[in-house]
Amino acid sequence: MKYNHILAGAFLGALLVAGMPMQAHIPPASQMSFADKQISDDLIYDNVKRRLAEDSEVKGGGLDIDVKQGVVTLRGKLETQRQIDKATRITKKVNGVKKVINEIQLSLKP
Repeated sequence: MKYNHILAGAFLGALLVAGMPMQAHIPPASQMSFADKQISDDLIYDNVKRRLAEDSEVKGGGLDIDVKQGVVTLRGKLETQRQIDKATRITKKVNGVKKVINEIQLSLKP
């Protein structure tokens, strides 16, 4: 056991003497942006679905949502153009969304 510690210490010492870096370069927090973090399509889907369903005007729980590489496509039917426009605005505000393709149609009331 003691022998392993000596070997590990010798190896680390050799790295230091050789001038090899001990850890990967990590930029300071002030240089990192949230855009550096990739957000999964599954997480985007969940957040869009939840926000549309929770909105009292859009009531978009029944909308079909497809997400591919941050591009969100909305499909389904809503009763007013105002609801359709608001669904687009809500979706654009979700973190990770790069583009919104709105294919929602107006439902015709009898």
